[in-house]
Amino acid sequence: MTLADSYFGVVLQLTSTVIISRVLTPKEIGIYAVAAVFSGLASMFRDFGVAEYMIQEKELNNDKIAAALSLNIIISWSMALAMFLGAPYAATFYSDPGIASVMRVQALGFLMVPFGAVTMAYFRRQLNFRPVLICNVVANLTSFSLALSLVLLGYGYMSMAWASVAAIAVSVLLGMWFRPPSFPRWPGLKGVGAVFGFSKFVSSIYIVGQISKGAPEMVIGRAESVVEVAMFSRAGGLVEIAQRLFLRPVHFICMPYFAQSERDGGSISEAYIKSVSYLTAVGWPFLAFMGLAAFSAIRMVYGPQWDAAVPLAQILCAACCLELVHMMSREALLARGLARQANSLQIGLLLLQALGLAAVVPFGLPGAAWGVLAAAACGMLLSQWFLARCIGLRAADLLRACRPSLFLLVGALAPSALWALLTDARLQNHVLFGLGGGLLTLLSWLLMLRWAGHPLLEELLNLTRKLRPKSPNAS
Repeated sequence: MTLADSYFGVVLQLTSTVIISRVLTPKEIGIYAVAAVFSGLASMFRDFGVAEYMIQEKELNNDKIAAALSLNIIISWSMALAMFLGAPYAATFYSDPGIASVMRVQALGFLMVPFGAVTMAYFRRQLNFRPVLICNVVANLTSFSLALSLVLLGYGYMSMAWASVAAIAVSVLLGMWFRPPSFPRWPGLKGVGAVFGFSKFVSSIYIVGQISKGAPEMVIGRAESVVEVAMFSRAGGLVEIAQRLFLRPVHFICMPYFAQSERDGGSISEAYIKSVSYLTAVGWPFLAFMGLAAFSAIRMVYGPQWDAAVPLAQILCAACCLELVHMMSREALLARGLARQANSLQIGLLLLQALGLAAVVPFGLPGAAWGVLAAAACGMLLSQWFLARCIGLRAADLLRACRPSLFLLVGALAPSALWALLTDARLQNHVLFGLGGGLLTLLSWLLMLRWAGHPLLEELLNLTRKLRPKSPNAS
Protein backbone atom coordinates (compact mmCIF):
# COMPACT_ATOMS: atom_id res chain seq x y z
CA MET A 1 0.00 0.00 0.00
CA THR A 2 2.89 2.35 0.66
CA LEU A 3 4.02 1.65 -2.90
CA ALA A 4 0.61 2.58 -4.29
CA ASP A 5 0.48 5.72 -2.15
CA SER A 6 3.95 6.85 -3.16
CA TYR A 7 3.61 6.12 -6.87
CA PHE A 8 0.20 7.74 -7.13
CA GLY A 9 1.60 10.82 -5.41
CA VAL A 10 4.58 10.89 -7.77
CA VAL A 11 2.31 10.73 -10.84
CA LEU A 12 0.26 13.67 -9.60
CA GLN A 13 3.34 15.63 -8.51
CA LEU A 14 5.05 15.03 -11.83
CA THR A 15 1.96 16.02 -13.84
CA SER A 16 1.38 19.21 -11.85
CA THR A 17 5.08 20.09 -11.98
CA VAL A 18 5.17 19.73 -15.77
CA ILE A 19 2.25 22.15 -16.12
CA ILE A 20 3.04 24.61 -13.33
CA SER A 21 6.71 24.96 -14.34
CA ARG A 22 5.59 26.05 -17.81
CA VAL A 23 2.87 28.46 -16.63
CA LEU A 24 4.56 30.19 -13.71
CA THR A 25 7.80 32.15 -13.99
CA PRO A 26 10.98 31.26 -12.07
CA LYS A 27 10.36 34.27 -9.82
CA GLU A 28 6.86 33.08 -8.88
CA ILE A 29 8.11 29.59 -8.09
CA GLY A 30 11.02 31.08 -6.15
CA ILE A 31 8.61 33.08 -3.96
CA TYR A 32 6.68 29.93 -3.08
CA ALA A 33 9.92 27.97 -2.51
CA VAL A 34 11.21 30.50 0.02
CA ALA A 35 7.87 30.57 1.87
CA ALA A 36 7.79 26.77 1.84
CA VAL A 37 11.10 26.68 3.72
CA PHE A 38 9.56 28.67 6.59
CA SER A 39 6.42 26.55 6.49
CA GLY A 40 8.48 23.38 6.56
CA LEU A 41 10.48 24.65 9.52
CA ALA A 42 7.31 25.57 11.41
CA SER A 43 5.85 22.14 10.63
CA MET A 44 8.73 20.52 12.48
CA PHE A 45 7.76 22.51 15.59
CA ARG A 46 4.11 21.75 14.88
CA ASP A 47 4.48 17.97 14.80
CA PHE A 48 6.76 18.04 17.89
CA GLY A 49 7.67 14.37 17.56
CA VAL A 50 4.20 13.24 18.69
CA ALA A 51 3.93 10.59 15.96
CA GLU A 52 7.34 9.16 16.86
CA TYR A 53 6.32 9.03 20.53
CA MET A 54 3.18 7.04 19.72
CA ILE A 55 5.03 4.66 17.40
CA GLN A 56 7.81 3.78 19.85
CA GLU A 57 5.74 3.77 23.08
CA LYS A 58 5.67 0.19 24.36
CA GLU A 59 2.35 0.47 26.23
CA LEU A 60 0.15 2.97 24.39
CA ASN A 61 -3.26 3.66 25.99
CA ASN A 62 -6.07 6.19 25.55
CA ASP A 63 -4.67 8.56 28.19
CA LYS A 64 -1.35 8.75 26.35
CA ILE A 65 -3.09 9.26 23.01
CA ALA A 66 -5.20 12.09 24.46
CA ALA A 67 -2.08 13.65 25.96
CA ALA A 68 -0.33 13.46 22.59
CA LEU A 69 -3.30 15.22 20.99
CA SER A 70 -3.21 17.98 23.61
CA LEU A 71 0.48 18.65 23.09
CA ASN A 72 0.05 18.59 19.32
CA ILE A 73 -2.76 21.18 19.49
CA ILE A 74 -0.78 23.52 21.74
CA ILE A 75 2.34 23.45 19.57
CA SER A 76 0.54 23.48 16.21
CA TRP A 77 -1.68 26.44 17.05
CA SER A 78 1.31 28.32 18.43
CA MET A 79 3.12 27.77 15.15
CA ALA A 80 0.09 28.99 13.20
CA LEU A 81 0.22 32.24 15.16
CA ALA A 82 3.99 32.53 14.67
CA MET A 83 3.64 31.96 10.92
CA PHE A 84 0.91 34.59 10.61
CA LEU A 85 2.70 37.24 12.68
CA GLY A 86 6.16 36.49 11.32
CA ALA A 87 5.15 36.63 7.65
CA PRO A 88 5.83 40.38 7.18
CA TYR A 89 9.33 40.06 8.64
CA ALA A 90 10.21 37.20 6.26
CA ALA A 91 8.87 39.25 3.34
CA THR A 92 10.99 42.24 4.37
CA PHE A 93 14.11 40.10 4.80
CA TYR A 94 13.79 38.72 1.27
CA SER A 95 12.37 41.94 -0.20
CA ASP A 96 9.23 40.33 -1.64
CA PRO A 97 5.70 40.81 -0.21
CA GLY A 98 4.45 37.65 -1.91
CA ILE A 99 6.28 35.55 0.68
CA ALA A 100 4.07 36.99 3.44
CA SER A 101 0.88 36.18 1.51
CA VAL A 102 1.89 32.54 1.07
CA MET A 103 2.91 32.12 4.70
CA ARG A 104 -0.38 33.52 6.03
CA VAL A 105 -2.41 31.08 3.94
CA GLN A 106 -0.22 28.15 4.97
CA ALA A 107 -0.72 29.06 8.63
CA LEU A 108 -4.39 28.04 8.29
CA GLY A 109 -3.37 24.44 7.76
CA PHE A 110 -1.58 24.36 11.10
CA LEU A 111 -4.90 24.87 12.90
CA MET A 112 -6.30 21.65 11.44
CA VAL A 113 -3.35 19.27 11.45
CA PRO A 114 -3.47 17.91 15.06
CA PHE A 115 -6.89 16.35 14.57
CA GLY A 116 -5.62 14.06 11.84
CA ALA A 117 -1.93 13.63 12.68
CA VAL A 118 -2.45 11.66 15.89
CA THR A 119 -4.82 9.24 14.18
CA MET A 120 -2.40 8.67 11.30
CA ALA A 121 0.42 8.00 13.80
CA TYR A 122 -1.75 5.35 15.46
CA PHE A 123 -2.36 3.60 12.13
CA ARG A 124 1.38 3.67 11.34
CA ARG A 125 2.14 2.12 14.73
CA GLN A 126 -0.26 -0.71 13.91
CA LEU A 127 1.30 -1.07 10.43
CA ASN A 128 -2.22 -0.48 9.11
CA PHE A 129 -1.51 1.57 6.01
CA ARG A 130 -4.91 1.29 4.32
CA PRO A 131 -6.43 4.40 5.99
CA VAL A 132 -3.16 6.27 5.44
CA LEU A 133 -3.26 5.34 1.75
CA ILE A 134 -6.86 6.51 1.29
CA CYS A 135 -6.26 9.81 3.10
CA ASN A 136 -3.11 10.54 1.12
CA VAL A 137 -4.66 9.64 -2.23
CA VAL A 138 -7.71 11.87 -1.71
CA ALA A 139 -5.56 14.70 -0.31
CA ASN A 140 -3.17 14.46 -3.26
CA LEU A 141 -6.07 14.54 -5.72
CA THR A 142 -7.48 17.60 -3.96
CA SER A 143 -4.16 19.43 -4.02
CA PHE A 144 -3.53 18.47 -7.65
CA SER A 145 -6.90 19.53 -9.03
CA LEU A 146 -7.12 22.76 -7.03
CA ALA A 147 -3.53 23.84 -7.76
CA LEU A 148 -3.91 23.35 -11.51
CA SER A 149 -7.31 25.02 -11.59
CA LEU A 150 -6.09 28.10 -9.74
CA VAL A 151 -2.86 28.30 -11.75
CA LEU A 152 -4.77 28.20 -15.03
CA LEU A 153 -7.17 30.85 -13.67
CA GLY A 154 -4.23 33.17 -13.06
CA TYR A 155 -3.77 33.01 -9.28
CA GLY A 156 0.01 32.49 -9.63
CA TYR A 157 2.07 31.26 -6.69
CA MET A 158 -0.93 31.55 -4.34
CA SER A 159 -2.45 28.58 -6.15
CA MET A 160 0.00 26.20 -4.52
CA ALA A 161 -0.56 27.74 -1.07
CA TRP A 162 -4.34 27.30 -1.19
CA ALA A 163 -3.99 23.80 -2.64
CA SER A 164 -1.78 22.69 0.26
CA VAL A 165 -4.30 23.96 2.83
CA ALA A 166 -7.17 22.20 1.05
CA ALA A 167 -5.20 18.94 1.03
CA ILE A 168 -4.65 19.19 4.80
CA ALA A 169 -8.36 19.81 5.40
CA VAL A 170 -9.38 16.75 3.38
CA SER A 171 -6.76 14.54 5.03
CA VAL A 172 -7.86 15.58 8.53
CA LEU A 173 -11.55 14.94 7.81
CA LEU A 174 -10.84 11.48 6.43
CA GLY A 175 -8.53 10.68 9.33
CA MET A 176 -11.30 11.53 11.78
CA TRP A 177 -13.70 9.34 9.79
CA PHE A 178 -11.41 6.29 9.93
CA ARG A 179 -10.38 6.45 13.57
CA PRO A 180 -11.46 3.44 15.67
CA PRO A 181 -14.58 3.79 17.89
CA SER A 182 -12.47 3.40 21.02
CA PHE A 183 -10.05 6.12 19.94
CA PRO A 184 -10.13 9.16 22.29
CA ARG A 185 -11.89 12.10 20.66
CA TRP A 186 -10.86 14.83 23.08
CA PRO A 187 -7.49 16.02 24.35
CA GLY A 188 -6.36 15.23 27.88
CA LEU A 189 -3.58 16.31 30.21
CA LYS A 190 -2.82 13.03 31.98
CA GLY A 191 0.60 11.89 30.80
CA VAL A 192 1.48 15.08 28.92
CA GLY A 193 4.79 15.27 30.80
CA ALA A 194 5.92 11.89 29.47
CA VAL A 195 4.96 12.84 25.92
CA PHE A 196 6.79 16.15 26.22
CA GLY A 197 9.87 14.48 27.73
CA PHE A 198 10.33 12.27 24.67
CA SER A 199 9.00 14.60 22.01
CA LYS A 200 11.13 17.63 22.87
CA PHE A 201 14.21 15.78 21.62
CA VAL A 202 12.44 14.38 18.56
CA SER A 203 11.08 17.82 17.71
CA SER A 204 14.58 19.25 17.92
CA ILE A 205 15.79 16.49 15.60
CA TYR A 206 13.32 17.34 12.86
CA ILE A 207 13.59 21.09 13.36
CA VAL A 208 17.33 20.89 12.87
CA GLY A 209 16.79 18.53 9.94
CA GLN A 210 14.39 20.96 8.28
CA ILE A 211 16.83 23.82 8.79
CA SER A 212 19.49 21.67 7.17
CA LYS A 213 17.16 20.82 4.28
CA GLY A 214 16.11 24.41 3.71
CA ALA A 215 19.49 26.04 4.42
CA PRO A 216 20.58 26.24 0.75
CA GLU A 217 17.35 27.99 -0.34
CA MET A 218 17.46 30.35 2.64
CA VAL A 219 21.08 31.29 2.03
CA ILE A 220 20.70 31.54 -1.76
CA GLY A 221 17.54 33.64 -1.42
CA ARG A 222 19.37 36.16 0.73
CA ALA A 223 22.71 36.16 -1.12
CA GLU A 224 21.26 36.00 -4.66
CA SER A 225 17.53 36.27 -5.49
CA VAL A 226 14.33 34.23 -5.58
CA VAL A 227 15.12 33.28 -9.21
CA GLU A 228 18.27 31.46 -8.09
CA VAL A 229 16.23 29.86 -5.31
CA ALA A 230 13.81 28.58 -7.95
CA MET A 231 16.66 27.02 -9.96
CA PHE A 232 18.04 25.23 -6.92
CA SER A 233 14.52 24.21 -5.90
CA ARG A 234 13.81 22.68 -9.32
CA ALA A 235 17.09 20.73 -9.16
CA GLY A 236 16.19 19.48 -5.70
CA GLY A 237 12.66 18.75 -6.89
CA LEU A 238 13.99 16.39 -9.53
CA VAL A 239 15.89 14.46 -6.85
CA GLU A 240 12.78 14.48 -4.66
CA ILE A 241 10.74 12.90 -7.45
CA ALA A 242 13.32 10.11 -7.69
CA GLN A 243 13.21 9.67 -3.91
CA ARG A 244 9.43 9.45 -3.84
CA LEU A 245 9.41 7.05 -6.75
CA PHE A 246 12.04 4.62 -5.49
CA LEU A 247 12.76 5.30 -1.81
CA ARG A 248 9.80 6.76 0.06
CA PRO A 249 7.79 3.49 0.33
CA VAL A 250 10.71 1.81 2.12
CA HIS A 251 11.62 4.84 4.23
CA PHE A 252 8.01 5.44 5.36
CA ILE A 253 7.73 2.08 7.11
CA CYS A 254 11.27 1.99 8.53
CA MET A 255 10.61 3.43 11.97
CA PRO A 256 7.50 1.26 12.63
CA TYR A 257 9.54 -1.72 11.38
CA PHE A 258 12.48 -0.90 13.65
CA ALA A 259 10.20 -0.22 16.62
CA GLN A 260 8.33 -3.49 16.16
CA SER A 261 11.65 -5.33 15.92
CA GLU A 262 12.70 -3.73 19.21
CA ARG A 263 9.40 -4.61 20.92
CA ASP A 264 9.67 -8.21 19.69
CA GLY A 265 13.21 -8.56 21.04
CA GLY A 266 14.87 -8.48 17.63
CA SER A 267 18.00 -6.64 16.52
CA ILE A 268 17.63 -3.09 15.23
CA SER A 269 21.13 -3.34 13.79
CA GLU A 270 20.16 -6.32 11.61
CA ALA A 271 16.91 -4.65 10.56
CA TYR A 272 18.85 -1.49 9.67
CA ILE A 273 21.39 -3.39 7.54
CA LYS A 274 18.62 -5.18 5.67
CA SER A 275 16.77 -1.91 5.00
CA VAL A 276 19.93 -0.18 3.76
CA SER A 277 20.70 -3.06 1.42
CA TYR A 278 17.25 -2.64 -0.15
CA LEU A 279 17.40 1.17 -0.26
CA THR A 280 20.77 1.27 -1.98
CA ALA A 281 19.86 -1.57 -4.34
CA VAL A 282 16.97 0.54 -5.62
CA GLY A 283 18.26 4.06 -5.04
CA TRP A 284 21.83 3.96 -6.32
CA PRO A 285 21.12 2.78 -9.88
CA PHE A 286 18.16 5.07 -10.46
CA LEU A 287 19.64 8.15 -8.83
CA ALA A 288 22.76 7.60 -10.93
CA PHE A 289 20.64 7.40 -14.07
CA MET A 290 18.77 10.55 -13.00
CA GLY A 291 22.12 12.33 -12.83
CA LEU A 292 23.17 10.94 -16.19
CA ALA A 293 19.89 11.96 -17.83
CA ALA A 294 19.49 15.25 -15.92
CA PHE A 295 19.23 17.34 -19.08
CA SER A 296 16.53 15.08 -20.50
CA ALA A 297 14.63 15.03 -17.21
CA ILE A 298 14.80 18.81 -16.69
CA ARG A 299 13.66 19.49 -20.27
CA MET A 300 10.78 16.99 -20.12
CA VAL A 301 9.56 17.88 -16.63
CA TYR A 302 10.24 21.62 -16.32
CA GLY A 303 10.90 22.95 -19.82
CA PRO A 304 13.77 24.89 -21.46
CA GLN A 305 13.65 27.87 -19.08
CA TRP A 306 15.14 25.65 -16.34
CA ASP A 307 18.31 24.40 -18.12
CA ALA A 308 20.51 26.09 -15.51
CA ALA A 309 19.26 23.51 -12.98
CA VAL A 310 20.88 20.59 -14.87
CA PRO A 311 24.39 20.65 -13.29
CA LEU A 312 22.86 21.31 -9.88
CA ALA A 313 20.61 18.25 -10.18
CA GLN A 314 23.59 16.07 -11.09
CA ILE A 315 25.51 17.11 -7.98
CA LEU A 316 22.46 16.70 -5.74
CA CYS A 317 21.87 13.18 -7.11
CA ALA A 318 25.40 12.26 -6.03
CA ALA A 319 24.76 13.74 -2.58
CA CYS A 320 21.55 11.74 -2.24
CA CYS A 321 23.41 8.52 -3.10
CA LEU A 322 25.73 9.12 -0.15
CA GLU A 323 22.85 10.01 2.17
CA LEU A 324 21.08 6.73 1.38
CA VAL A 325 23.54 4.73 3.46
CA HIS A 326 22.46 6.47 6.66
CA MET A 327 19.14 8.01 5.64
CA MET A 328 17.37 6.03 8.38
CA SER A 329 19.84 6.65 11.20
CA ARG A 330 17.41 8.92 13.08
CA GLU A 331 14.60 6.37 12.81
CA ALA A 332 16.86 3.60 14.12
CA LEU A 333 17.88 5.65 17.14
CA LEU A 334 14.32 6.78 17.87
CA ALA A 335 13.04 3.20 17.64
CA ARG A 336 15.49 2.33 20.41
CA GLY A 337 14.17 5.33 22.40
CA LEU A 338 17.46 7.24 22.06
CA ALA A 339 15.93 10.63 21.28
CA ARG A 340 18.78 12.59 22.89
CA GLN A 341 21.42 10.81 20.78
CA ALA A 342 19.33 11.25 17.62
CA ASN A 343 19.08 14.95 18.41
CA SER A 344 22.85 15.24 18.82
CA LEU A 345 23.37 13.48 15.50
CA GLN A 346 20.99 15.83 13.70
CA ILE A 347 22.72 18.89 15.15
CA GLY A 348 26.05 17.53 13.95
CA LEU A 349 24.66 17.03 10.45
CA LEU A 350 23.35 20.61 10.42
CA LEU A 351 26.75 21.97 11.43
CA LEU A 352 28.35 20.04 8.58
CA GLN A 353 25.77 21.47 6.19
CA ALA A 354 26.46 25.00 7.43
CA LEU A 355 30.21 24.55 7.07
CA GLY A 356 29.79 23.19 3.55
CA LEU A 357 27.64 26.11 2.46
CA ALA A 358 29.84 28.70 4.17
CA ALA A 359 32.89 27.38 2.37
CA VAL A 360 31.51 27.35 -1.17
CA VAL A 361 28.34 29.46 -1.38
CA PRO A 362 30.39 32.48 -2.59
CA PHE A 363 30.84 30.44 -5.78
CA GLY A 364 27.13 30.71 -6.62
CA LEU A 365 24.61 27.94 -7.26
CA PRO A 366 27.18 25.25 -8.21
CA GLY A 367 29.07 26.08 -5.02
CA ALA A 368 25.96 25.56 -2.92
CA ALA A 369 25.36 22.17 -4.57
CA TRP A 370 28.97 21.10 -3.97
CA GLY A 371 28.58 22.18 -0.34
CA VAL A 372 25.59 19.86 0.02
CA LEU A 373 27.64 17.01 -1.46
CA ALA A 374 30.57 17.60 0.89
CA ALA A 375 28.21 17.72 3.88
CA ALA A 376 26.63 14.42 2.79
CA ALA A 377 30.05 12.71 2.66
CA CYS A 378 31.04 13.93 6.13
CA GLY A 379 27.54 13.20 7.47
CA MET A 380 27.85 9.57 6.41
CA LEU A 381 30.92 9.17 8.63
CA LEU A 382 29.29 10.97 11.57
CA SER A 383 26.12 8.86 11.33
CA GLN A 384 28.12 5.65 11.29
CA TRP A 385 29.97 6.71 14.44
CA PHE A 386 26.67 7.32 16.27
CA LEU A 387 25.08 4.07 15.10
CA ALA A 388 28.14 2.04 16.04
CA ARG A 389 27.98 3.42 19.59
CA CYS A 390 24.22 3.29 20.04
CA ILE A 391 22.96 0.16 18.26
CA GLY A 392 26.19 -1.74 17.62
CA LEU A 393 26.17 -1.26 13.85
CA ARG A 394 29.56 -2.27 12.47
CA ALA A 395 30.87 -0.48 9.40
CA ALA A 396 32.19 -3.76 7.97
CA ASP A 397 28.71 -5.35 8.12
CA LEU A 398 27.19 -2.30 6.46
CA LEU A 399 29.77 -2.32 3.67
CA ARG A 400 29.11 -6.01 3.01
CA ALA A 401 25.38 -5.29 2.78
CA CYS A 402 25.99 -2.45 0.29
CA ARG A 403 28.44 -4.37 -1.92
CA PRO A 404 25.73 -6.10 -4.02
CA SER A 405 24.11 -2.69 -4.57
CA LEU A 406 27.37 -1.41 -6.04
CA PHE A 407 27.37 -4.24 -8.58
CA LEU A 408 23.75 -3.45 -9.40
CA LEU A 409 24.67 0.18 -9.93
CA VAL A 410 27.47 -0.61 -12.38
CA GLY A 411 25.55 -3.27 -14.29
CA ALA A 412 22.27 -1.34 -14.52
CA LEU A 413 23.84 1.96 -15.56
CA ALA A 414 26.44 0.63 -18.03
CA PRO A 415 24.16 0.38 -21.12
CA SER A 416 22.72 3.89 -20.68
CA ALA A 417 26.16 5.32 -19.90
CA LEU A 418 27.48 3.80 -23.13
CA TRP A 419 24.53 5.26 -25.03
CA ALA A 420 25.22 8.72 -23.57
CA LEU A 421 28.92 8.38 -24.41
CA LEU A 422 28.29 7.48 -28.05
CA THR A 423 25.49 10.00 -28.66
CA ASP A 424 25.17 13.47 -27.19
CA ALA A 425 21.85 13.32 -25.32
CA ARG A 426 21.01 16.98 -25.80
CA LEU A 427 18.41 18.88 -27.77
CA GLN A 428 17.91 16.51 -30.69
CA ASN A 429 17.29 13.28 -28.78
CA HIS A 430 16.75 14.20 -25.12
CA VAL A 431 13.24 12.71 -25.04
CA LEU A 432 14.38 9.46 -26.65
CA PHE A 433 17.31 9.17 -24.27
CA GLY A 434 15.25 10.06 -21.20
CA LEU A 435 12.52 7.50 -21.88
CA GLY A 436 14.59 4.87 -23.67
CA GLY A 437 17.51 5.13 -21.28
CA GLY A 438 15.19 4.84 -18.31
CA LEU A 439 13.59 1.69 -19.69
CA LEU A 440 17.01 0.25 -20.57
CA THR A 441 18.27 0.96 -17.05
CA LEU A 442 15.21 -0.70 -15.52
CA LEU A 443 15.63 -3.84 -17.65
CA SER A 444 19.35 -4.01 -16.91
CA TRP A 445 18.62 -3.59 -13.21
CA LEU A 446 16.14 -6.47 -13.21
CA LEU A 447 18.61 -8.71 -15.05
CA MET A 448 21.34 -7.80 -12.59
CA LEU A 449 19.01 -8.54 -9.66
CA ARG A 450 18.43 -12.02 -11.02
CA TRP A 451 22.04 -12.64 -11.95
CA ALA A 452 23.36 -11.50 -8.57
CA GLY A 453 20.64 -13.31 -6.62
CA HIS A 454 19.93 -10.18 -4.58
CA PRO A 455 17.38 -10.80 -1.75
CA LEU A 456 15.37 -7.84 -3.01
CA LEU A 457 14.32 -9.98 -5.99
CA GLU A 458 12.43 -12.36 -3.72
CA GLU A 459 10.72 -9.41 -2.02
CA LEU A 460 9.61 -8.09 -5.43
CA LEU A 461 8.31 -11.51 -6.42
CA ASN A 462 6.36 -11.77 -3.18
CA LEU A 463 4.88 -8.34 -3.83
CA THR A 464 3.74 -9.31 -7.33
CA ARG A 465 2.13 -12.46 -5.94
CA LYS A 466 0.19 -10.39 -3.40
CA LEU A 467 -0.94 -7.91 -6.06
CA ARG A 468 -1.90 -10.61 -8.56
CA PRO A 469 -5.71 -11.09 -8.62
CA LYS A 470 -6.79 -14.43 -7.21
CA SER A 471 -8.41 -16.97 -9.47
CA PRO A 472 -12.18 -17.40 -8.87
CA ASN A 473 -11.55 -21.15 -8.57
CA ALA A 474 -8.88 -20.71 -5.90
CA SER A 475 -9.85 -22.12 -2.58
